[in-house]
Amino acid sequence: MAAPKKGRRAPASQGHPGRTLILVLIAMVGLVGGMFYSGTLTPRLGIDLAGGTSFTLAAQNQPGRPNAINETNMKTAAGIMERRVNGLGVTESEVQTQGSNHIIVNIPKGTDAKQAREQVGTTAQLGFRPVLTTTAGTKTPEPKPNPSQSGANGKGKGDKASGDKTKVQPGTQQSPSSKPTTQGRAVTDSLKKAPSAKPTPSGKPSMPPAQPTPPAGADIPPALQKQFNALDCSTKKSRAAAGEKAANTKPSDPIVACKEDGAQKYVLGPVGVEGTDVSGAKAVFDSQQGQGWIVQMDFTSEGGKKFGDVTGKLAAKAPPQNQFGIVLDGAVVSSPSVDKAIMGGGATISGGFTQQSAEDLGNMLSYGALPLSFKIDDETTVTAALGGEQLHAGLIAGAIGLGLVVIYLVAYYRGLALVALASLGVSAVLTYTIMTLLGPAIGFALNLPAVCGAIVAIGITADSFIVYFERIRDEIREGRTLRPAVERGWPRARRTILVSDFVSFLAAAVLFAVTVGKVQGFAFTLGLTTVLDVVVVFFFTKPLMTLLARRKFFSDGHSWSGLDPKRLGAKPPLRRRRGAAPTTKEA
Repeated sequence: MAAPKKGRRAPASQGHPGRTLILVLIAMVGLVGGMFYSGTLTPRLGIDLAGGTSFTLAAQNQPGRPNAINETNMKTAAGIMERRVNGLGVTESEVQTQGSNHIIVNIPKGTDAKQAREQVGTTAQLGFRPVLTTTAGTKTPEPKPNPSQSGANGKGKGDKASGDKTKVQPGTQQSPSSKPTTQGRAVTDSLKKAPSAKPTPSGKPSMPPAQPTPPAGADIPPALQKQFNALDCSTKKSRAAAGEKAANTKPSDPIVACKEDGAQKYVLGPVGVEGTDVSGAKAVFDSQQGQGWIVQMDFTSEGGKKFGDVTGKLAAKAPPQNQFGIVLDGAVVSSPSVDKAIMGGGATISGGFTQQSAEDLGNMLSYGALPLSFKIDDETTVTAALGGEQLHAGLIAGAIGLGLVVIYLVAYYRGLALVALASLGVSAVLTYTIMTLLGPAIGFALNLPAVCGAIVAIGITADSFIVYFERIRDEIREGRTLRPAVERGWPRARRTILVSDFVSFLAAAVLFAVTVGKVQGFAFTLGLTTVLDVVVVFFFTKPLMTLLARRKFFSDGHSWSGLDPKRLGAKPPLRRRRGAAPTTKEA
């Protein structure tokens, strides 16, 4: 077999276009399957399409704090407001800062607007309450009468120690404790062993009832004990209801409360230290004592005295009564233990914090009450009918634009229009499924500006097809057949498409970064569809053209293929000189 002559190159590799198309099909099936698996078949709608109420709150400086309006305080206030409106049972509320001194609260339809209006700007309730008893956050079975039941000083089988292993220490010094348990806390001899089984009159042993029994000295009214046994903290709805009830209880009365994550439930005594007695708190990494991330608290002069008295009383008690619950809006955010009285107006909370959890607790302690006062500047009710009318008009405009694009493609590109329409269909399926899945995943809501961004993307996607088709037709005009034209035209078209899409994506990214509110929805959708345009062109349009170039209808230049050499004014077939190598230039 003769060796190939020097200077000649093999035709450009066309890869495996069929495999690429199968991968795209598998991705589409997977996304559609994910929609059905999650039970979410339509995109999450924003307030302008679903209807609801929008509040605009303006921040005001508090007396004695002229520089309180800053980025940190605004973000903290927005976080507190978001927790508060979500506590009303709202799962699609939007709370975001706007400018330097405004917060926008959007609450979808189905929420009591009057109640939300009263909640968003009021001061949060923060307090330190002593722990009387605690157990797992599930509902506790009612005890059954048993003559052999052990006394009230025993510890029931279902009683569990608090899962919160944080400890409060004076300053940053770690105080010594007596003999530690596996949780690092001192335990008296009376609590080391669970009561043993005792024989009943029938001769069979009887086990203690599976419900928490208050430790010795705990003064829990029967009605409160019954409420504690019935409390179930395993669902958001039940935690929200318990938090609302606890927040509306007088500071001088005991309460039952859930931990934020629902893992524990508590009976808490009256408020010992108010949240207003905390002058500041911050997260600090302790490299000297090796405790990792800790939270340092500072109290006012009056708060320091109260805290010293409370911790002195708690330190003399056995677990879990040597703990106090830090309660924010009726929920326990932390329940650290105390080893001894903490005087001096400062304290440190340590115990397995991450940087984020330490910063969150520091913010809650510092700004459990809103760091700023707010007044409602504007309240707007958006009806679904108004948003529906605007959406209807936008969809009509999009349909008209899409129809004009289709007419142009069919009239000018004929058979190639099938490739463009198939690519637009794939892009539409990917866009719809991803938007639907992003709703429950990251809270993406499809609002009117986002719909506008999707409509604008039709033109961007169609432009990419046109660039590639024109490169192929240019190669045919130069006298090449279709298969070489498809491969030679791709590098030139690819560069143009990438540059164009990069500019569009950059514009969307800048718009998303510098704007707030609904304009971000437009920017996000524009950026998403621009990325999908690159995916569709590279992994669907190009492989599909490679396959169609092997079909006689297109390769022979049928008059309705859109690639007829005569209609394109093709030159005679190119003839190369022997030894000359073809070159491919990119625009």
